[in-house]
Amino acid sequence: MTPWAAELRKQRASDNAKDNPDAHCLPIGHLQLHLHPQPRKYFWTPGEIVMVWESNYGLRHIYLDGRQPPARDSDAVPYWYGYTTGKWEGDTLVATTTHIRDGMWLDVNGTPLTDQATIVERFRRPNFGSLEIDITIDDPKAFTMPFTVRVNQRIMVDTELIEFICNENEQSSLHFAK
Repeated sequence: MTPWAAELRKQRASDNAKDNPDAHCLPIGHLQLHLHPQPRKYFWTPGEIVMVWESNYGLRHIYLDGRQPPARDSDAVPYWYGYTTGKWEGDTLVATTTHIRDGMWLDVNGTPLTDQATIVERFRRPNFGSLEIDITIDDPKAFTMPFTVRVNQRIMVDTELIEFICNENEQSSLHFAK
């Protein structure tokens, strides 16, 4: 991590992660999304894949229609989960994400992710019941060099998502230290 990112992560830990987006019913970070135990579903159409997580109503679109993301210096609104385009390389879906909202948490530990980040996810099914995801993070404001994390998920085709409504009864923030 860069010194700035290491200090911010340390501060978030010393504050008992009181600003963790998950604790405030806000979208969680990319690694946290993939590591979260709650179920998710992927819907695939010819032009896009829609990913739906039960947790905090995570919703992402991976556009497969050949479009390019908006220029970084454009007035494009930053997205919680970024703007994602994808393509197939053989049996691997390669999804590239930019335009992430500045200040996002990458993981539950408070590792920062900035608006300069590019995330490349490589999704592959090595067998019927498994999904392998290699996630490469390149964020020059937060990290001194890109790094890759592998996440292995079990596919449960007969699982249904249920509603996950965090906001309705969120009362924890009243007790956070100021």
